[in-house]
Amino acid sequence: MIFSGAITPYHLAIAAGAAFLAGGINSVAGGGTLITFPTLMALGLPPVIANATNTVAITPGALGSIWGFRRELGQTDARMRWLIIPSLLGGAAGALLLRYTPASIFERLVPFLILFATLAFVARTPIQRLIRTSHAETHQGAHWFITALVFQLAVGLYGGYFGAGMSIMMLSSLSILGMTDMLKMNALTSLFSLCINGIAAVLFIWAKMVFWPYVLVMAIAAIIGGYAAAGVARKIGSDRVRIFVIIVGFTISAVFFIRLFRH
Repeated sequence: MIFSGAITPYHLAIAAGAAFLAGGINSVAGGGTLITFPTLMALGLPPVIANATNTVAITPGALGSIWGFRRELGQTDARMRWLIIPSLLGGAAGALLLRYTPASIFERLVPFLILFATLAFVARTPIQRLIRTSHAETHQGAHWFITALVFQLAVGLYGGYFGAGMSIMMLSSLSILGMTDMLKMNALTSLFSLCINGIAAVLFIWAKMVFWPYVLVMAIAAIIGGYAAAGVARKIGSDRVRIFVIIVGFTISAVFFIRLFRH
């Protein structure tokens, strides 16, 4: 499954610009995928290829986040490492599910997936408030840990299949285990995202679902954007950035719903 459409420097510039913007957004508020995935579709990539290409392009960004949170990651509870297993299994299962989903079906699912991701992003603040008010001592039993493993498997499945809004759901999974330190949670979320997107990216590459010209420019732009655009975004304010992402998410979802019903 290889996209053979023609591209121009103009197309590459748009893809790079979207990735640069997404890199800055991810460093402050998250939700950058809601920018890059629709952009790839607007540039002519079929939905399945756009999704696979986007996953491969954003995966390197997690390495920078892990390096930035390396101290917090080393301070986390050792049992949290067990969530790597359902992350890998779920990511692989989601990627395989996308591989064998007919393009026509996935195209119909796109507006619903974008809407779900946007709603998850909207729910970020209430989730964080819940996390801060949770009590770790009430979430230490085996039942809660098994629940977290199962939930992380579901998150991995979703992440391997589509991915936008995945980090928000991972915050819920970590809160089940009673975590309250947002820096440590962000560190683990970066690690699990790398596992999910990484295994999915490998399978997408193996299945030849990736359009490489966009991957290369987007990966570089996203890494640069994570550093450069973050400073600008912080000056603007994370709340305004979140509002921007939410507006974009709902708008893009509405556009895809209109296209769906017209067909």
